[in-house]
Amino acid sequence: MAHASEGRGQEFRLPDLGEGLTEAEIVRWLVEVGDVVAVDQPVVEVETAKAMVEVPCPYGGVVTARFGEEGTELPVGAPLVTVAVGTGEDGAAPAAGTEAAASAGGESGVAESTGAPSTGGESRIAEPVAARAEAAGSGNVLVGYGTSEAPARRRRVRPDRRAATGAAARTNGRVRVAGPVDGPAEGSAGGPAEGSVDGPVPVISPLVRRLARQNDLDLRELTGSGPDGLILRADVEYALRASAAQGGRAADHEARTGRAPVTAPTAPASATTPGAPRSGTVRTPLKGVRGAVADKLSRSRREIPDATCWVDADATGLMRARTAMNASGGPKISLIALLARICTAALARFPELNATVDTEAREIVRFDDVHLGFAAQTDRGLVVPVVRDAHARDAEGLTAEFARLTEAAHEGRLTPGELTGGTFTLNNYGVFGVDGSTPIINHPEAAMLGVGRIVAKPWVHEGELAVRQVVQLSLTFDHRVCDGGTAGGFLRYVADCVEQPAVLLRTL
Repeated sequence: MAHASEGRGQEFRLPDLGEGLTEAEIVRWLVEVGDVVAVDQPVVEVETAKAMVEVPCPYGGVVTARFGEEGTELPVGAPLVTVAVGTGEDGAAPAAGTEAAASAGGESGVAESTGAPSTGGESRIAEPVAARAEAAGSGNVLVGYGTSEAPARRRRVRPDRRAATGAAARTNGRVRVAGPVDGPAEGSAGGPAEGSVDGPVPVISPLVRRLARQNDLDLRELTGSGPDGLILRADVEYALRASAAQGGRAADHEARTGRAPVTAPTAPASATTPGAPRSGTVRTPLKGVRGAVADKLSRSRREIPDATCWVDADATGLMRARTAMNASGGPKISLIALLARICTAALARFPELNATVDTEAREIVRFDDVHLGFAAQTDRGLVVPVVRDAHARDAEGLTAEFARLTEAAHEGRLTPGELTGGTFTLNNYGVFGVDGSTPIINHPEAAMLGVGRIVAKPWVHEGELAVRQVVQLSLTFDHRVCDGGTAGGFLRYVADCVEQPAVLLRTL
């Protein structure tokens, strides 16, 4: 961590960069300690599980400290930089802030309002000004998302929380006491624990709160392993695993002996446990894009009762139509753009599939607009860019947007806004040379159309055997939003358009 000279400054923390993201890795610092930065000037480039993002600072002033070296992974809410802000050349604070401080600070505000330095009332004056500056910010911590006043609403850890745990060491939500304990911990007989806190729970991520709420876990009982006791997702998951393991042991013991077991501290894992490293094995952390994909696919399998249907289609007509389009001059039309146009036409006939399920409200939410995601394999892993308002674009417009998003995906320039908000996904896995697949739905969407490779095969055409361009189409859908009749109707309509593109003329 780099520092400059001491002085009062505003601490800028890593903001929430997108839906459910809990950490980011520092790729490149854009400022040095001592640099002067303007409001909303990017100060660091970070890599999240979704994209590379330049993070602008909502404060203007001199950078006095940087937190973390390049390559360091920081949780959301961790300090990024400290900026000395808002003083003029004569050392006086801005007039608006001065008047507000004077009204809140009583007598000490008189010296400040005249522009003269004040030592006795300085701390009382500066606190309200700094608090309001931090609450307001610029509103543009991340271009395209903004913070409004969200950072000011984030709960912070009380300073006495760390002192309450004494010399305990925190690891993954556990508290390990430095020395042996001769007797039961104080408060174990039913009173509150010594380290309990009545104030705000140190959690920033809504994902962590939701995970705890869904599993009836009291966050006040956890000690976070993040900065200043911040509770991270790993802490909640560890507590859930520990609770499940303890419950399983207790049930087994009671079944064998008829008595409830006496609980004992869990022994640390030894080198002989199944999870211990072995020779000849390689362990790769599930983080970044790979970790985000793993979490999303696991959640999809866990929450969505999906089903898949498929059909073979003669794509010879579609391929000839594309050839004719490209021979007429103008921009070349891509195959995926034609498939996307067929998708949007099918969703107009079967809107049940352009939807999501609100599990908390137990409602199906249907969308009027089609924001079409498409799977793109990159060096960083699988990403799903989203074509906004795909239903309102023609084949040329879809071709241009697919090309732009694909290029940005391979260069790592996609923004969180370009990776979220999809309502339906098109997965062209035929580019990998495979015929079929049963894809996993891109949660929280309700369906995904899969397209295999287009290959020459024997096919009965107009009563005669001929060599035709054949493709396998598959639809994986959430059975909560529709039944098989709707899914089959959607897929049959797509196949009809592939075989006879003139069918699309009815909807143009």
